[in-house]
Amino acid sequence: MDAQDLAYALNQVVHNFGAVSVTAGAAGGRWAAWSVAGPVHRRMAWLALVGWVAQSASGAGFGVISYAGYGQLPDIHGIALAALSLKIACAAFGFGLSALYLAREGNWSQTQRQGAWTALLVCAAVALAAAAFLRWFS
Repeated sequence: MDAQDLAYALNQVVHNFGAVSVTAGAAGGRWAAWSVAGPVHRRMAWLALVGWVAQSASGAGFGVISYAGYGQLPDIHGIALAALSLKIACAAFGFGLSALYLAREGNWSQTQRQGAWTALLVCAAVALAAAAFLRWFS
């Protein structure tokens, strides 16, 4: 077994679970009953936040593994580079909004909270779609 292939595979596992976490956290938060908003929504926000951290760390991990194995970062351009940029933007926005939700949601109206969950869900969906383009055009 090649150590680099194993590293890529393990990193992909973290990346996949991160993708599940950001999507499930956002979907769960968006559609959870508002009568139990506090505890359920805070858990969903934590799930999304941890997912965005996993996505960011494992995304960087792909570059580190490639650099360690080949002495250079992956050679991507065009659509793949645009997709990667979009994924990075989604991760930054998703992390920031999840953290902001956890810090300030008590001061937000129900409409603002629902808007945050909708934005997190859209961000997760865009990141998932961009991942397909990054993988296909790399």
